[in-house]
Amino acid sequence: MDSLHTSNEERCQKGHCEGGFALGRHMTIEFYDCDPKTLTDATLVKEVFLLAAEKSGATVIDANFHKFDPQGVSGVVVISESHFAVHAWPEHDYAAVDLFTCGGKIDFDVAIENIAKGLSSAQWIVSSVMNRGIVGNNGVERLVPVIEGHDCRFALSWQERFQSSHAHAFSASIDIYECQVPWLASSESLREFALAFAEELKLKANGDWRINSFESDSIAWVLPLCNGALTGRIDFGRKAAYLDLFVSGYFDPRLAAEFAVVELRGNYYRLQPHVRQ
Repeated sequence: MDSLHTSNEERCQKGHCEGGFALGRHMTIEFYDCDPKTLTDATLVKEVFLLAAEKSGATVIDANFHKFDPQGVSGVVVISESHFAVHAWPEHDYAAVDLFTCGGKIDFDVAIENIAKGLSSAQWIVSSVMNRGIVGNNGVERLVPVIEGHDCRFALSWQERFQSSHAHAFSASIDIYECQVPWLASSESLREFALAFAEELKLKANGDWRINSFESDSIAWVLPLCNGALTGRIDFGRKAAYLDLFVSGYFDPRLAAEFAVVELRGNYYRLQPHVRQ
């Protein structure tokens, strides 16, 4: 009896895959540089995946897509051949997609092309293709899935990455788009926002908030902190807010972005965290 730890390649070399077939094929695709506004719209993303399923030859059974607060979309299209699924991070212009099908009629290339077009993705990469449920002469083979080794797993949180790298500081750039608050041009209201932002992250101001520049189309300001600084620029014409936060220590970048997008009544945000050594 073979060990469950025998590799797929070794099993095929031993003849275990001869005459067998796969119950399904599972492909994962990374879509980069997508339109972030599209990725915030659950209805639009649903339309993209329904069209991709239809064009690729799938038979659609049902679909369920959910918009997270304040942003992000997850969804699945159930097809008679299995499913198409997505989870989108608008703040990173990125969508993770799973295509899982049984049978040979689904055209993966057509599905990917339609998803890429619908999400306005500038680059996509097929990160894995797996045969699921290999059926041989003795039923479904016990093939060991390919997984990461314990010592080379990626961190699943910025805090874990910050701590494991023994970093000195942490920073994040947060861009808020389509802001609807009427007080963006009010210096006093911006000061209140900056102080509330720092308080939400349990950061203490160290000196008074001040305006660096005030022009007809923008205002730039800074709030000194005990262990860093919060700077911002408001672009009135674009209705956009650009925030940069540097802290000697750690803060939750997603909490910061979500607080800002809610307070500024923005439609969506983009986020670029950085671990500083």
